[in-house]
Amino acid sequence: MICIENAKVVLENGILWDGIILVEEDRIVSVGKRSEVEIPENAQHIDAGGAYVGPGFVDIHTHGGGGHAFGQEPAEAAEYFLRRGTTSILPTLYHSLDKQGFLDAIDRVKATMASAGARNTIRGFYMEGPYMNPDFGASSKYNKWLGQIRPEDYKDVVDRAGDLVKVWVVAPEREGIEAFVRYAKSVNPNVVFSVGHSRATPEQIRKLKKYGLNHLTHCMDATGRTSAWLGTRGAGPDEACFLDPNMYAELICDSGAVHVNAELQRLILRNKGIDKVVLISDCSGRKEGENPAPEGLRHMTDLSFDDQGNLGGSRLSMDMACRNIMTHTNCGIAQAFLMASRNPARAIGMDDEIGTIEAGKKADLVFVDDMFHVQKVMLAGQLQQF
Repeated sequence: MICIENAKVVLENGILWDGIILVEEDRIVSVGKRSEVEIPENAQHIDAGGAYVGPGFVDIHTHGGGGHAFGQEPAEAAEYFLRRGTTSILPTLYHSLDKQGFLDAIDRVKATMASAGARNTIRGFYMEGPYMNPDFGASSKYNKWLGQIRPEDYKDVVDRAGDLVKVWVVAPEREGIEAFVRYAKSVNPNVVFSVGHSRATPEQIRKLKKYGLNHLTHCMDATGRTSAWLGTRGAGPDEACFLDPNMYAELICDSGAVHVNAELQRLILRNKGIDKVVLISDCSGRKEGENPAPEGLRHMTDLSFDDQGNLGGSRLSMDMACRNIMTHTNCGIAQAFLMASRNPARAIGMDDEIGTIEAGKKADLVFVDDMFHVQKVMLAGQLQQF
């Protein structure tokens, strides 16, 4: 039995200022105020030193980190994020991969999951593609999936990833997309569909709701809309998400509010509420110095750019995203943890295991100070050594 004490425990509904967490093997067995929890005599004590102890971060949308792409070096990329408090992660594969590229990347990630044992943080895949609108997003000139949507192209990819895919991102306006969505759903009935890299109308999005579409990929990034009469503003994916109380909105929150303006971040939170916003890193995994920032943005160390000088994701980790959302929206630590842990776990249907600190859930914990600097990481009941 492990007893974590002297902790500010961040719960789903508040903070325990002098909290105790008891852990046995890989599970939380009890959590409460010091006066309420009976501590076994033989417990191993871990002094949190007054740190905030919250649920390990759940990053459902990231391509890699520290110069390691998940499609090429999944073990190294996962380790990079674990050091920064991310205990559950979904490697993101992008439409820049061709069919064989997707298959090879899937195999590498699956092999890493099988070999990592108790240190495995990879929970499945986030598929950003293959069928999105080529007018939107980074590295669009490398999109390998611009032609007709054909079963002979996508079936092998869908089958190889199987039920490990937690999210498929689609552009609902693509001709023939419903056949792809229907097949992916038949292979994995629990999969979530997300609108991304798209200018779909709310009507086109609603047509796919019956398949489990309840997610918007990086809200207000790589989304467009068709103009209405005389150039007036039409409604696109962002507006569809705002109109649908069940849809989650992903948010890339960099330090300079470049991906999403701070005013728009506050608009998203006001409209969707804390419960429906999912912080993501969308980290590109590019190596240091690769595709440097354009003039005027070179002071922004948490941005990433493609070789055309366009935004190409970020260099964020979830601890940084939490710190940034507090800066831009004035939310508190407990609310940031909801958006970085509980909400993403809930969005992909894994909140019975991860995302909050509760008895019976996995003992995946992160110790941070009041600026989200990571001090300790516990994965499956074991303090990690780095």
